[in-house]
Amino acid sequence: MSLIQTPFGFASTAAEVVADIDLTGKRAVVTGASSGIGVETAAALSAAGAEVTLAVRDLAAGERVAKDIGATTGDSVPHVARLDLTDPASVAAFADSWTGPLHILVNNAGVMASPEQYTPQGWEWQFATNHLGHFALATRLHAALAAGGAARIVVVSSTGHQLSPVVFDDVNFAFRPYDPWLAYGQSKTANVLFAVEATRRWAADGITTNALMPGAIYTNLQRHTGGRGSGSVPPELIKTPAQGAATSVLLATSPLLEGVGGRYFADCNETETIDRRGAAPPLHGVARYALDPEGAERLWALSEKLLAEGAP
Repeated sequence: MSLIQTPFGFASTAAEVVADIDLTGKRAVVTGASSGIGVETAAALSAAGAEVTLAVRDLAAGERVAKDIGATTGDSVPHVARLDLTDPASVAAFADSWTGPLHILVNNAGVMASPEQYTPQGWEWQFATNHLGHFALATRLHAALAAGGAARIVVVSSTGHQLSPVVFDDVNFAFRPYDPWLAYGQSKTANVLFAVEATRRWAADGITTNALMPGAIYTNLQRHTGGRGSGSVPPELIKTPAQGAATSVLLATSPLLEGVGGRYFADCNETETIDRRGAAPPLHGVARYALDPEGAERLWALSEKLLAEGAP
């Protein structure tokens, strides 16, 4: 199976990726769209004609972003709805209030290398935010996505997934000493595995899911690391938020991705599968364990079990 290559690359922006695409009549949800690349993702989709909903924890911040997007694009102002991915009741309320079809779901929100913290259900914070909340959201919105026809789910992962596979026997660090980067890596691997299994399970509904590395971008995501992520990325590989949103927008809109799912992209192109860190260029490569179908199916079952146990 050949890797999918596009005319876009490292320096491409979200606006450039969607420039020739008409999303009129399409409905999109972008989580975490009150800051960083989520804002740029939502703005690009809105500028292309989509009816966009910003799913955010901070409604006031979301309203400001929606107003700015409307003023900048000259199109309709995006909707704003509250969503706290660590709270199953909040996820349920958002999904249950949705009516009609959904064509694009961008699972963009996330936390990185946060201090040790757990939800009331006992879920490790990064796993709960980056994976479990988005899993609950997507599965609850499944009927709306199926009604959308060839719907697409876009999952923002990270090269950080190479730091750790999903440790199925201890996802919540009940036995392992907590390490913020291992927890982050595990949650980002879970993002890719979700894309693999969602594509397999929902293929008959025309729903495809792909994961991506947006690049290294200085945003609020780095609030727990001094504002500079891991601190190991050379300056020439740092992207602007507009460039960081490009791969998300590409996966959500490009005709080249029609019917394509279960894959992992970086710099607007599918990246190679690797068996050890350092085997691909910096910020590229997807670990083989992140694409493992058996691991993806196992994660789906575990996620369903955790959500059932923690249901309000």
